[in-house]
Amino acid sequence: MKALVCRAIAEDISTVRVEDCPTRDPGPGEVRLRVRAASVNFPDILMIQGKYQHKPPLPFTPGMEGAGEVIAVGAGVTRFRPGDRVVGGLRTGGFAEEAIAAEGALRAMPKGMDFDAAAAFQAAYLTAYVALVRRAAIATGETLLVHGAAGGVGLAAVDLGLAFGAKVIATASSDEKRAFLTARGAHLVLPPAGFREAVKAFTGGLGADVIYDPVGGDVFDESVRCIAFDGRLLVIGFTSGRIPQIGANIPLIKGFSLMGVRAGEYGRRFPERGRENLEAIDRLAEEGVIRPHVCARFALDEAVEAMRMLQERKAIGKVVVTP
Repeated sequence: MKALVCRAIAEDISTVRVEDCPTRDPGPGEVRLRVRAASVNFPDILMIQGKYQHKPPLPFTPGMEGAGEVIAVGAGVTRFRPGDRVVGGLRTGGFAEEAIAAEGALRAMPKGMDFDAAAAFQAAYLTAYVALVRRAAIATGETLLVHGAAGGVGLAAVDLGLAFGAKVIATASSDEKRAFLTARGAHLVLPPAGFREAVKAFTGGLGADVIYDPVGGDVFDESVRCIAFDGRLLVIGFTSGRIPQIGANIPLIKGFSLMGVRAGEYGRRFPERGRENLEAIDRLAEEGVIRPHVCARFALDEAVEAMRMLQERKAIGKVVVTP
């Protein structure tokens, strides 16, 4: 089979190459997949650069989530059989024609979804669900401010915020992205700098109840100036490249909570809740509430270009690789 292989950690992601790789039979508790689509995520890039918290041993194949068809199952596997359409989090291995996954990492594809959408929704919508439901406990009528709202995890938060009855304010970096978010249903769409006064005006001076921030840097700094008393500021990531600092006196005086969100770790710490979270986003997908927007599709030998699209902030929604 062909797979994208990283043999050395490098800042330049173009050092990865598509190679002919051996296949193997699934071991006990494992499933062998024909990968039909794999979503591109920032952690794929960060793993190649050695900057992600999970550092797979070299060599490895990037691709942390995907969808496909079962080819074969190992001993003890009871939930799947050849031909089943499945989706799951792989951590690595998705940018390949075939992949081996643990049975527990996979589940049946939501009804009505195609492979591209199925590959593109888990990481983004699970992150948004854990952030908004488990951590922030967002309520109908609250104001939700979403940064980086045209990206995968940002757009997922916009979609879920609207579904949960929040008043959604979205920020994005270009006219094209802001027009897309307006069409998506956001109540107010703003540039990613100088948003403070517009947020306060929209909320009658109170500020946003929940702020969802995958950007960090200057966006975080401005966010703390327009958060409501008893608000929740959700730290999703730092795509700006700068991890912000905050004095403990600021949340003390302004009366807000700072909450870190790692959806995968949340599920590992609380397995039963983790299963409930996956069931919830699958149900929302089957009901049509979750509508992943796949803006571009790339062949396996174009996987570096797919990752570059994320690096250069050109993607709206999700990008997938179709081996």
